[in-house]
Amino acid sequence: MKDDRNRPFRDAHSDIETAHVAPDTAQTRSPAYRLAFDDPDFLCRDELRPVRLQLELLKPELLMSEYGVETTIVLFGGARIPEPAKKAAARTETLAELSTYYDQAREFARLMTERSVATGNTRGVIVTGGGPGVMEAGNRGAMEAGGVSIGLNIVLPHEQAPNAYVTPELCFNFHYFGLRKMHFLMRAEAVAVFPGGFGTLDELFESLTLIQTGRMARVPILLFGESFWRKIIDWGALAEAGTISDEDLQLFQFVETAQDAIAAIDGWEDAGTKRGSIPGR
Repeated sequence: MKDDRNRPFRDAHSDIETAHVAPDTAQTRSPAYRLAFDDPDFLCRDELRPVRLQLELLKPELLMSEYGVETTIVLFGGARIPEPAKKAAARTETLAELSTYYDQAREFARLMTERSVATGNTRGVIVTGGGPGVMEAGNRGAMEAGGVSIGLNIVLPHEQAPNAYVTPELCFNFHYFGLRKMHFLMRAEAVAVFPGGFGTLDELFESLTLIQTGRMARVPILLFGESFWRKIIDWGALAEAGTISDEDLQLFQFVETAQDAIAAIDGWEDAGTKRGSIPGR
């Protein structure tokens, strides 16, 4: 954490403490008297949305930079995919069958984190949505490898609370989906996508769109489970219709196992090339 003790101006924390022990009068009890940055009601006004957006961009960015995180490996995937040991409780037979990808996500994260540990946890750090299912598997594998991992949680009415395997100092919570998705990709050097639902599809197609349109540097996008992805998306039909180009089908590749994914990353045309900048900065 940056040391600001030599700043010439009074520390904001000190003023908050002083304001809280001010004499109890009608004036000091008024909401108008509260320091603006210590007033949740003020900060939550509609007019302050631009400030809140900036805060959600800055807080994770500053804390990850101070921690030393340079690049990440992104894991997207379904919150409802169970650990194989718990697949009997899955709500559908298909979810029970997809539980194999919990283990693949866990193994992929473990193997990639072993490499990250060798860099001092600065490069190739696993980042997930911080929740259950595939996200839990990713953070779990990173912990088992003795490394750190990032969780980008978001406030939802269900299914979203930090899993126990996220590194606490790198566990973030978001209000805005848009800012959360920016942080997923700002440091990404590879994106692994496991079977999932609307959220996973949203994250996959945003990643593809950013690369297709040149808004983001091209990185490996690996889809685990070819039969799943071909069943739910007719990729060829999009190209045949002309809504995407044939070349766009080369923006991703299918893999089945953690070892397949690592081989794809190692065989990537830009493998070993250090990112010169962070997209979005």
